[in-house]
Amino acid sequence: MSAAPDVSVIVAVYNTMPYLTECLNSLVGQSIGRERLEIVAVDDGSTDDSGPELDRFAALYPDTVKVLHQPNSGGPAAPSNRALDVATGRYVYFIGSDDYLGEEALERMVDCADQHGSDVVVGKMVGTNGRYVHQALYKQNDPDVSLYHSALPFTLANTKLFRRDLVEKYKLRFPEHLPVGSDQPFTIEACVRAKKISVVADYTCYYAVKRGDASNITYRADHLARLRAAAEIMDFTAGLVEAGPERDALLRRHFTWELAKLVQDDFPGLDRELQRQICAGIARLADVYFTDGIRDAMDVKRRVRIALARAGAIDELAEAISSEKEHGAPPFVLEGGRAYARYAGFRDPRIGLADRVYELVGESVPGRLAQGTELLASAWEQQGEALTYTLSVRVPVLGDVDGAVLRLADKAMPKSADKPGARRLKADHVLPAPVGEVTLEPSEDGAATVLHARVPLAYVTAKRGVRVYLDVAGSTYEIPVRGKDLPMPLARQWGREGDPYRASAVVNDKGRVVIDTAQMYPPKITVLRRGLERLVRKLKSGAGRLKRALGAKKSKPNGSKKPTGSKRK
Repeated sequence: MSAAPDVSVIVAVYNTMPYLTECLNSLVGQSIGRERLEIVAVDDGSTDDSGPELDRFAALYPDTVKVLHQPNSGGPAAPSNRALDVATGRYVYFIGSDDYLGEEALERMVDCADQHGSDVVVGKMVGTNGRYVHQALYKQNDPDVSLYHSALPFTLANTKLFRRDLVEKYKLRFPEHLPVGSDQPFTIEACVRAKKISVVADYTCYYAVKRGDASNITYRADHLARLRAAAEIMDFTAGLVEAGPERDALLRRHFTWELAKLVQDDFPGLDRELQRQICAGIARLADVYFTDGIRDAMDVKRRVRIALARAGAIDELAEAISSEKEHGAPPFVLEGGRAYARYAGFRDPRIGLADRVYELVGESVPGRLAQGTELLASAWEQQGEALTYTLSVRVPVLGDVDGAVLRLADKAMPKSADKPGARRLKADHVLPAPVGEVTLEPSEDGAATVLHARVPLAYVTAKRGVRVYLDVAGSTYEIPVRGKDLPMPLARQWGREGDPYRASAVVNDKGRVVIDTAQMYPPKITVLRRGLERLVRKLKSGAGRLKRALGAKKSKPNGSKKPTGSKRK
């Protein structure tokens, strides 16, 4: 190449066949064109066919692909640094050798950087084959995104476009001694130093692949290696950004991800000494960086685990993890308008954690309520012409639960409630009218409240959802009662003589209990009226279509035709 390329793509390679072939094909096929592109691939002592595959591409595209070979260094940092030393593009871009790019990725990111004067451009990244990639940053294009007031701290991989002048000005390189996370110090400092960071969100630029054998280096690292890497990255970040909300915005990610991952489902089964070392390492970092701002911004599950680890409460931490894995989220304790998750260690004077550690706020509430709500019994109670639906429902709350009620709702739940299984209602939401009576009592295990309801049925044709309504921390939550795989009472006939009704307790396609009531033999006049109503609707619909068709015909131009006659005076 005579002129410097627009972008140098850096590929650190170690034993990634056959994924490597797709990666390289996605690079040489970029819409930006090979004349504007330089690929610098470093084979880090591969023992499979990765080295020969790189040489094959270099032979096919000698003006575009540069290949370097070196002994294995143990991670991607050293080959990435070596590639940086020889890169000549105005921008540099890093890609994992088992991942691949969308065809227009580089062209779009380079155009964005040139248009906005960006030092860093983040292209939309998605996971494939079950790999998780945080998506909050990619809601919309943003020419000037803040490192401290966006989701960027949760997207710290080096898979971004960097202005090479910025990289060389600050001598940015990867720490070669870190087994995992070596890209984070590079990315963090680049973003801290950048005058402008942009996001390309309207096109999928990067496809991150989880290999079938889960051999990505991030998945192979052991607990203590990950702990040491997280500690070094956090200390490095603290050296760049002074204490305060901006540092908190960066370090919250490490408490939420890197440190929280050390106290997941496998923690209770680890060797006791390893458990102790993990807790001691978390405690060292929490003592320095776990501010009230970070604590209050975290979800309660991770917040409690970090706090228990910091306190050295290994048994309580293991119990909190095991119990949630086996039984789901713990019950809430409602008290004084606040809600607390009753994890192990709650109000244990030996541990001494503040109630705020266990307090629930915001979006975590609906899913936890739905997960712990359980239908215990469901039946009919008939006396003469009256039919009552009776049920008992276990709800995962304790304490101030006097406001818990059960109602029958006419309207379906919105789709936004499908994933959590419940929803928080707006302050002006009108609740269904209360019907029947409800009594409350503690569950036998003392870990929940059982709601017993008797709902007399009206003579109506309707399908109504069975819902629990519960006030938690100043908000009302609506929880549909689930009945999937549970026995429902048989359909029942009831009603006045000569005018019978049918009642059914059914489970809909979302697994929720619905009470379906209908008149068994509607009067003929009613049938006739409904038929006439349907006929009128069809006639109106047909008239509307005819009117639109005539209007369209009338609005058509006459073209070049002239009138065949003239109007007489």
